Amino acid sequence: MVTITINGFPVQVQEGANVLTCALDNGIYIPHLCHHKDLSPLGSCRLCIVEVEGQPGVTPACTLKAKEGLSIRTENEEIKRLRRLALELLLTAHPEDCSTCPKYGNCELQTLIQYIGPKTGRMKLRSKGFKPVEDNPLLIHDMDRCVLCGRCVRACNELRGVHVLHYLKKDMESYVGTLHGKLLKDADCRFCTACAAVCPTGTIRDKLTEAQKQKSAEDRLVPCRAECPAHTDVPRYIRFVKEGNWDAAAAVIREKSPFPHTLGLICTRACELGCKRNMVNESPLSIRNIKRCAAERDTGSHWRGKGKQLPDTGKKVCVIGAGPAGLTAAYYLRKQGHAVTVKEALPLPGGMLSYGIPAYRLPRQVVADEIQVIRDAGVVIETGAEVDRPGELIPEYDAVLMAIGSHSGVRLPIPGSDLPGVLLNIDFLRSAAMGRETGLGRRVIVLGGGNVAFDCARTAKRLGAGEIHVACLEARDQMTADEEEITQAQEEGIFVHPAQTFERITGESCVTGVDFMDVLSFSFDENHRAMIRKAPDSLHHINADTVIFATGQRPRITSDAGLALGRGNSIAVRDMETDLSASSPGIFAAGDCVYGTKSVIQAIESGRRAASQIDRYLGGDGDINETLAPAQHPDPHIGCVPGFGYLERKEPAVHPAEERQNNFNPFDQGLSECDACEEAGRCLQCDLRLQIDKPHLWGDYANGTEGRNN
Repeated sequence: MVTITINGFPVQVQEGANVLTCALDNGIYIPHLCHHKDLSPLGSCRLCIVEVEGQPGVTPACTLKAKEGLSIRTENEEIKRLRRLALELLLTAHPEDCSTCPKYGNCELQTLIQYIGPKTGRMKLRSKGFKPVEDNPLLIHDMDRCVLCGRCVRACNELRGVHVLHYLKKDMESYVGTLHGKLLKDADCRFCTACAAVCPTGTIRDKLTEAQKQKSAEDRLVPCRAECPAHTDVPRYIRFVKEGNWDAAAAVIREKSPFPHTLGLICTRACELGCKRNMVNESPLSIRNIKRCAAERDTGSHWRGKGKQLPDTGKKVCVIGAGPAGLTAAYYLRKQGHAVTVKEALPLPGGMLSYGIPAYRLPRQVVADEIQVIRDAGVVIETGAEVDRPGELIPEYDAVLMAIGSHSGVRLPIPGSDLPGVLLNIDFLRSAAMGRETGLGRRVIVLGGGNVAFDCARTAKRLGAGEIHVACLEARDQMTADEEEITQAQEEGIFVHPAQTFERITGESCVTGVDFMDVLSFSFDENHRAMIRKAPDSLHHINADTVIFATGQRPRITSDAGLALGRGNSIAVRDMETDLSASSPGIFAAGDCVYGTKSVIQAIESGRRAASQIDRYLGGDGDINETLAPAQHPDPHIGCVPGFGYLERKEPAVHPAEERQNNFNPFDQGLSECDACEEAGRCLQCDLRLQIDKPHLWGDYANGTEGRNN
């Protein structure tokens, strides 16, 4: 360390460091534009000039090295004059009207204009004549706004090592672009968007910023992590997979969920819906399959027996329901030191994991293995233990969590809905899972368009039904089932009928079919009432001897439980996000029984929230977070990958329909290790942008107004 003097104040700094950074780090503002803390000094803008004691003239602070005894002055009349002149020259080719700029209010150049106070009328202005380039994914290039600070070029070439952006000339104008005017995708851009992060003027900017202003900067930049209900650190485990470090990748996933393998098989992939890779070549990263690959190869070396386990608190918690929400809450409450007992009415724990999702999608051994980890943590699970009045447990337990799921199917009030041969989704799937008689006939119609409807239809196929139809109100592009579910069902010979009303179930002593009408439009009003417009004269009939309602589920609970109930027979809680306590003291609720049928990952996150809130209720700090994976220090120098923008998504091997449709064996083989690593290599590594230092503006500094020229 050496001592230098800035404006008469001695400061301790690293020898050889550039003086501009030393000043900024010590709360002393020096105007600058081409400088950025993460990039090599350039000194071209001439705004950071300072006076060095004992030397004539001025020197850019960004290229000046700190040494013992160095003394500088950051402000005097000559420095102000030269900075004003330098800024006026920069502004001669910059658009005059700040109010039309998309970066208005968040522009470094704008703050410098306010600080330095240039007199732009002294210079002859010119237009460079560049049109904005909006044909690239994720980024807009608007070179009319460029001041040639060179930050983007240094970020692309030095910080990232991609070498896509270069200084170029068009007629007499210099600008930044790709060689031969190629689109970024054709120039092998990695779409890390570091160029947009460091651009001070909005010349290079994010396309998504305007449409996502309501989101935090981190959520906009790393949408896969933001869209995951449990906020799993997706980029972190993707990098571990790319390295072939399966144990570390699985440990990252386990930091947020005790069901990594289950999620790798059946997660609804909200993370993939947000993945920005989808905007590059219309195929998001195969995150769920990568997760599955890591979970299947995990030996547990980073987490088994090494996770968080606080000392016993003497507090007792009872969880009612052994589905994903209840088991997740139980797992984290035990880690907080509480004694936890789970009471499950059915013979096996797992809830819908064991009784709702068919075994061809989620093998029962996977569920059993992950539940065993929860047992090993010290959670006691009692099966065949139904609880009707949770309040009666309070004398024995300090807190009770209701996580009973939604195990009652919904029978729509249409003519014929009570006929023999009409089944409910949950009852049918549970009977099939338990090997019981289902009441299934040969010709089946499933009413509904979600994943559960297709689970029913594909289960019926495997149980021997000859002709199966799925009909729903939604149009084909609005069906809520996963696209792969719909496609695979059709491959198996199941007929799909979107945009249909269910007029009546026909028959007198038993089901003979369903009458339908075509739907022209379907929506919900502000009171969540269905608004359906039918096509005139479109009544038609499909014969069947079995109809399965797959139009929703509700919790199996009555007012006799002693809890206030809400819409759809849900358990009312004080606040869905911040207070999951029910109407009776000491009783909480989580999962589908609170908000309706959603996804497994949402149930897991609800269980985590419940665990945190119950822990605070019992006197803990509510912090259920833990770090299981080793520290990761991602290299910002990602380098060039030829054809990166065109790399195609790796898809798992799937058995053909004729081999899978008559049995419950898993048919999706997942990704091979090689394919998983290559797929991980398609990641844009959006989170690297969070490492880039934020700009240093004069308003952020206590000394920032000292040299302001009004």
